[in-house]
Amino acid sequence: MAFVYHLTAAGKSALSTSDPKANFPLEYRRLLSLIEVEGHIDVIRGRLRRFPDRFIEEWLKELEDLKMVESRPAEELDDFTFTGQRVPALPQLADEDSKRLAKTAVVAGATLLRSGSFLADERIANLPPLAKAPADTVILLVEDDPDQMALAQLRLTMAGYQVRSVDRAKALSRTLREEARPDLLLLDVMLPDGNGFEILALLRGHPDFATLPIVLLTVKAELADIRNGLALGADGYITKPYSKNQLAEVIGRVLRHRT
Repeated sequence: MAFVYHLTAAGKSALSTSDPKANFPLEYRRLLSLIEVEGHIDVIRGRLRRFPDRFIEEWLKELEDLKMVESRPAEELDDFTFTGQRVPALPQLADEDSKRLAKTAVVAGATLLRSGSFLADERIANLPPLAKAPADTVILLVEDDPDQMALAQLRLTMAGYQVRSVDRAKALSRTLREEARPDLLLLDVMLPDGNGFEILALLRGHPDFATLPIVLLTVKAELADIRNGLALGADGYITKPYSKNQLAEVIGRVLRHRT
């Protein structure tokens, strides 16, 4: 059963204190900040994917024991749609996490320039290995350029994957609502009816897709964009153009296919 957490008066007080002598653990502050914005357990797991689920669950239990948070069973979710949805706010990062993110973005930028792909290893390390063969693995491709879509479809098929494709944000919303959840999403950053970063933010803010493996496809590798994607929860980046082998390697590492 999934749970939703909310702050108690004690939790709100602990989160708002600026007294350096309070010595409040960073693990707790991260969780309280997230719960203040969105308390669904799956969204919390998605935001804190660089930590194992068992740690997150134990920390939440500790906060409940400290009477700083309370939980209740999650209500049934509405069907997913982008229509009329606001991009969810992110909690303010602690200084340590902000510095960590900036450093990772620099490394990611250099890696993309050198090799054309980057994986957020700390995030994917805590994804469960996909217990499927590539032939049973569904990749959802979001790409508006017809030539790029045809090429990506061919390469994914050659690599042995099942492929579903859409070319618009609206079509993506409909596919996610009406069809089974894919095993991985390849998301173009620039779409005619949507921004890939905003789509990523909306997906990470929805419990059904908060932990969905998502790799961004982009022709640009500016540091600010890379940082933004990583902050929102991208599991990896691939810059265009790319090869079949590169695509297959990234997908295999993200999904942690058993060998």
